[in-house]
Amino acid sequence: MKKILVTGGCGYIGSHTIVDLIENGFEVISIDNNSRSQPSVLDGITKITGKEVKNYKVDLCHYEETFAVFQENDDIAGVIHFAAYKAVGESVEEPLLYFDNNLMSLINILRCIKEFNVPHFVFSSSCTVYGNPASIPVTENTPFQPAVSPYGSTKQIGEEIVLQTTAYGADIKAVLLRYFNPVGAHPSCNIGELPVGKPKNLIPAITQTAIGKLPQMQVLGNDYKTKDGSCIRDYIHVCDIAHAHTLALKRLQENKQEKTCDVFNLGTGTGLTVLEMIKTFEKVSGVTLNYAITNRRPGDVEAIYANNDKAKNILGWQCKYNAEDMMHTAWEWEKKLSADKNLFTTVNTDLN
Repeated sequence: MKKILVTGGCGYIGSHTIVDLIENGFEVISIDNNSRSQPSVLDGITKITGKEVKNYKVDLCHYEETFAVFQENDDIAGVIHFAAYKAVGESVEEPLLYFDNNLMSLINILRCIKEFNVPHFVFSSSCTVYGNPASIPVTENTPFQPAVSPYGSTKQIGEEIVLQTTAYGADIKAVLLRYFNPVGAHPSCNIGELPVGKPKNLIPAITQTAIGKLPQMQVLGNDYKTKDGSCIRDYIHVCDIAHAHTLALKRLQENKQEKTCDVFNLGTGTGLTVLEMIKTFEKVSGVTLNYAITNRRPGDVEAIYANNDKAKNILGWQCKYNAEDMMHTAWEWEKKLSADKNLFTTVNTDLN
């Protein structure tokens, strides 16, 4: 059994990936300082898998603390690095916070990986690396445009750091996984998305409005050059994204990757507008959503969706969940959270 370190293991995608790894025979430990997540998520993982996952409450920006985790676990066979701040709007307001946190944590993890001879690394990247692409769908070879947010910049720079580290002076093979828009929850409803404060992503904003936590949600712009004026994104179920990490890691461990660093898009290959997603939610839930059209948000890309042929052909990866499945699991998760207010002590004090 290979031990895998997952950073940000109490987070949204990290927790779902831990479940997928365990279900595929891996032993997992986590590092998460719980600054934007909750340790009780680990209980949800245990309910699903029957396994208890140890989490080290460590800030990856502190090298000595990070080093100590590797020192205690000298049998780590691979690292999947999720831990990062990820809100586009917040990054525009606090760019230095994002550069400091997202890049220093990555550098410290890579330093430890090199020091302890960990052979395999999977990096949580993002479709924001493409900026406003000249054409869509984007492939892994689509040239980067200037990042439209500091968050996007940290992912562009982060990819370059991984690429250069694996190319020079370190015996590491890495995979960069560029996510599009993760949504939904585990079908068991034992884990799902837990936004802190007012949700910054579309689907929690929809479900919290529908359940009554928010009085109204905002559609950020209806004057884009799209079919209905709202932004186009490639929404993908979080469990589909999680499984791609397991497949990428297995490919590394089976020595099937010749390149020191490879990259894959993780999207459904279909672009949907914000308003289309709202209509899908209304169809699935039977709830009419109270929303208002407002101004564009700085840092938002107009339209982007993936060409996912490479992940399908090389990793053998397939998307199992459609847009209705995404909305159904997200809505069931929201209803469970509301029914059991002690399930997670989510900090939702800034909802106005």
